[in-house]
Amino acid sequence: MRLLLDRMASPIGTILLVSDGATLHALDFQDYEARMHRLLRRQYGTYALTDGRVADGVRRRLEAYFEGDIIALDAIPVRTCGSAFQRLVWAALRDIPAGTTTTYGRLAATIGMPTASRAVGLANGANPVAIVVPCHRVIGADASLTGYGGGLPRKAWLLRHEAGAAAAMRAA
Repeated sequence: MRLLLDRMASPIGTILLVSDGATLHALDFQDYEARMHRLLRRQYGTYALTDGRVADGVRRRLEAYFEGDIIALDAIPVRTCGSAFQRLVWAALRDIPAGTTTTYGRLAATIGMPTASRAVGLANGANPVAIVVPCHRVIGADASLTGYGGGLPRKAWLLRHEAGAAAAMRAA
């Protein structure tokens, strides 16, 4: 599979965008590029990345998100090739409203598998499209910040960013 690799500056570091031009296949951070390649290999087996640009609409929506339009991510098309269970979890992640969080247990219950919180956690950790498929919105049962592929400081920043923007939207 041939895919394009684009880079984008953000307030939390350079973001790597892997796409077919229009659809986002992976989003990760430059300092976690090895993780991104590992997830791409799991999904596609053999793939080739060439420098190129993601669709302007995808880039504009990501820029809008970082500028405070936290629902801009909802319109970004993604394509993932995980297992049926992983895709179910990733779809449920996209249904978590920006500015809110959920727990692994609640997410497991949402997909109809209330005893599968550990499996949900594993699927969450294998999410290849960070931020857009908002795995950062899942926290521990005790409200603690649990693992995040891009590092806990980024997870904390994303949650603060979304909470602040959601509060501003409610006030407006």
